[in-house]
Amino acid sequence: MHRIDARSRSYLHRSAPNGSVELVCEVGGKPVLVGPQTAPLVWTLSPGATIVSLRLRPESAAAVLGTPAYELADQLVTLEDVLPATRFLGERIATEPARAVAALEGAVSARLARGAASDRMVALCVERLTARPIRVSSVAALLFVSERQLRRRVKAAVGLSPKALVRVLRFQRFLALVHSGGWSRLGLARTAAALGYADQAHLTRECVHLSGLPPAELIRQSDLHCRGRHDHSPSFRALLGTG
Repeated sequence: MHRIDARSRSYLHRSAPNGSVELVCEVGGKPVLVGPQTAPLVWTLSPGATIVSLRLRPESAAAVLGTPAYELADQLVTLEDVLPATRFLGERIATEPARAVAALEGAVSARLARGAASDRMVALCVERLTARPIRVSSVAALLFVSERQLRRRVKAAVGLSPKALVRVLRFQRFLALVHSGGWSRLGLARTAAALGYADQAHLTRECVHLSGLPPAELIRQSDLHCRGRHDHSPSFRALLGTG
């Protein structure tokens, strides 16, 4: 949930790719679907706005939406255009954030109740890639499938190729260290090495591409807008192996 103080100015909220599909709604408005992203998404949030969102597990996207997830890559569409059954969902979202969250969860639960099932092999792949940096070829070998088959199934279920997902998850690990302050104990150069980047310049290029900001500015913005205001730890827990 994201609330903007009614006394503040409009706020540009940057959302870096996270490998997932998200259902997002400004309370009082129509829910939208944010497809798996390969570049940053910038939202203009008005004073007094309350935004609620529900992030699907990467491997669940196609199962919940009933369509290959790659068709929604880098797309921002009205939720009812993808799930017609949610046509009246906006009417059930009045002014209370709790009702908005419950309505989004209900829409997903209804899809799952009708038998939508995730690709188990893709789920195992995502689990391996999330737990620690690992080569896609190694994951394919562990799952006893070819890299070509793994790529086809992951792209259909998640919306991104395995290599793109590795890239996104590696950057999410960096964001986790930014939000926790863990990067400061190492510095940017050693953080880049620890995360598997070739060097600090490589991390900088990825940061600009995936967030729209260089690392120093991303850290400054995080300190200014997030530290002490939002708890991002649930989003990053699996990436850091903390639960």
